[in-house]
Amino acid sequence: MSGILFIVAAPSGAGKTSLTRALLESEPGMLLSVSYTSRAPRPNERDGVHYHFVSRAEFEAMIARGEFFEHAVVHGDLKGTSRTVVEQTLAQGRDVLLEIDWQGARQVRAQLPGTVSIFILPPSRAELERRLRSRASDSEETIQRRLADSQRDMAHAQEFDYVVVNDDFASALAELRGIVAAHRQGRRAPNDTHGTLLAQLLAPAP
Repeated sequence: MSGILFIVAAPSGAGKTSLTRALLESEPGMLLSVSYTSRAPRPNERDGVHYHFVSRAEFEAMIARGEFFEHAVVHGDLKGTSRTVVEQTLAQGRDVLLEIDWQGARQVRAQLPGTVSIFILPPSRAELERRLRSRASDSEETIQRRLADSQRDMAHAQEFDYVVVNDDFASALAELRGIVAAHRQGRRAPNDTHGTLLAQLLAPAP
C-alpha cells in the first residue's frame, strides 16, 4: 500500500516550520522531504536538515535533468523537491510531508491527485508581523517584502484541502494530527475554511 503525501504551506511567520517539526516528532512513520534551495543558509540552518543548499547554477542544472518533483521561485530564490526521494518513500508505504509554497503545491496536486494539502494561517496580520520581526535575522527591507509576499501567498489558501489557524500552538498541532489520522483511516477530517479571518488578512492595509 502506497504512503500518503501531505503538503503543508504557509506565509512566512505563520509558524509552519515549528508545527511540522512537532508533527514529525509525534508521527514517527512520516518522513520530511528536505527541499533544495538556491539561497544561502541562515545562521541557524544546517545543510541537509533545514534545506539542501546548492548554487543557483546547480539548481538550474538539476531542473534541466528533471530531478525535481516540483520547483518554484520563492522570495526571489529557487526551491524544489527531489522527485526520487518522494516517489521511493511513498512506494515503500511511508507517508511523506512536504513543506512547500502554494506554487509547488499546485504542481504536486496536478501529478498526485491523492495528495492532502494543508495551509497554515496566522491569527492576524499584526501577529504575523510580530513573528517576522522576532526572528531578528532579517533586515527591514526583507521583512516588508515578506509581509507583501504573505498577502499573495494567503490569497491561495482556499486552493488547499484544509486551512489551519496557528493561534494556539497545541490546538493547531492537534488539528494537524487529526487530519493525518483521518486520512490514514481513509476519510476526511472536519475543517473550517476560516473565510472571515482570511478576508481580514487579505484586506488592504489601513
